[in-house]
Amino acid sequence: MGSSSAAIDAGSKGAKLERYNTYLRRIGTTKMMATSSKLLFRTCLFIALLLVLFITLAPPTTTTDSSQHRRRRSLTSSSLRGGSPWEKHILASSTPRRPGGLSILVTGAAGFVGTHLSLALKKRGDGVLGLDNFNNYYEPSLKRSRQALLAKHGILIVEADINDGAILSQLLDTVSFSHVVHLAAQAGVRYAMQNPSSYVHSNIAGLVSLFEAVKSANPQPAVIWASSSSVYGLNTDNPFSEHHRTDRPASLYAATKKAGEEIAHTYNHIYGLSITGLRFFTVYGPWGRPDMAYFFFTKNILKRKAIDIFTSPDGRDVARDFTYIDDVVNGCIGAIVTAQKSTGSGGKKRGPAQLRIYNLGNTSPVSVQKLVSILEELLNLKAKKNLIKMPSNGDVPFTHANVSLAAADFGYRPTTDLATGLRKFVKWYMSYYGLQSKVKKGGSPDLLSQS
Repeated sequence: MGSSSAAIDAGSKGAKLERYNTYLRRIGTTKMMATSSKLLFRTCLFIALLLVLFITLAPPTTTTDSSQHRRRRSLTSSSLRGGSPWEKHILASSTPRRPGGLSILVTGAAGFVGTHLSLALKKRGDGVLGLDNFNNYYEPSLKRSRQALLAKHGILIVEADINDGAILSQLLDTVSFSHVVHLAAQAGVRYAMQNPSSYVHSNIAGLVSLFEAVKSANPQPAVIWASSSSVYGLNTDNPFSEHHRTDRPASLYAATKKAGEEIAHTYNHIYGLSITGLRFFTVYGPWGRPDMAYFFFTKNILKRKAIDIFTSPDGRDVARDFTYIDDVVNGCIGAIVTAQKSTGSGGKKRGPAQLRIYNLGNTSPVSVQKLVSILEELLNLKAKKNLIKMPSNGDVPFTHANVSLAAADFGYRPTTDLATGLRKFVKWYMSYYGLQSKVKKGGSPDLLSQS
């Protein structure tokens, strides 16, 4: 019994000692945690005080000069466009040469319409700055030749993609543009079946990128942008009027242009952007696009290659409202000079803003068969023709523009018939590609040699 009691007492004392040691360890851990927390708090407080001191001692930036400060920082960054020399080139190109002249940013400036419009605006004494990404949808060398032509007239093209928001914002910070003419887009109806994502990238995302940059500019420029006659899609009423339905596009290209018109409405409504959309009808002429029928027909006729001429599913001739480039340029300028100012400022709407849409066509549809006949006469060669039914690729058999709205609002009146316009195109084509020919005033050329 005695030995058992002693063992119990010893065990009891051992348990008490263990509990006491555990208690001491807990106290030590608590003190260590408290010390660590104090150290962490003091460290954070010290960092916060340093930040406050840094902000206090930094030079103040007011609301009025914040954009200038941002511009100055970005333009001296070697990662962008080469600093102040780049800024000087931009200002030289975009500064008007006449009192009251406009300062205009033209996207897609190395394109067909963009080149002609930029030259016409510069001739008026307006300041013009271009932007283009020189993609390879068709031969980039032609775009580079247009760029060289513009450079001879003091027009600079910034090489960048329309989706590059940083560059757009930088340009709008550097220059107080009165207008932006947005012509950059992925063109062509048939190519959409091969590369549909390029149309979404350029015609939808690119348009949003542009509007996002413009809405934040101060002041906001007015925007004139290129829609398309393709938005009329399956419409059968003619001539096509701005009041007709455009909710049945026949191609992805048309759908992206129709989406663009709805996007324009949204930015006009929310941000007070003054926006004018122009529906172009089959524009042609010198410096044109090689993917257009009149262009590659000319090329193939000269090379004695056969050309495919489409007929409608019911066997009728396909016809287009071919519109000469000079008439389209006059319409663009009319839209520019009658565009009202945007009503927003820094992304905030101050009041209702102008929103317009116009057809720019020739009002005289001509069959593709007739177009080929005119080219045969001008080239003094007979075309080898393959008549085939129009495939299901989104093309429509007929277009015809009603331009009464544009005529009433800014005096748009096309004056160039197809024979006259094609004569000018053929003369340019022969010269550009080094072919020796002489187009007579009456329309028939003497073809001297071909290369």
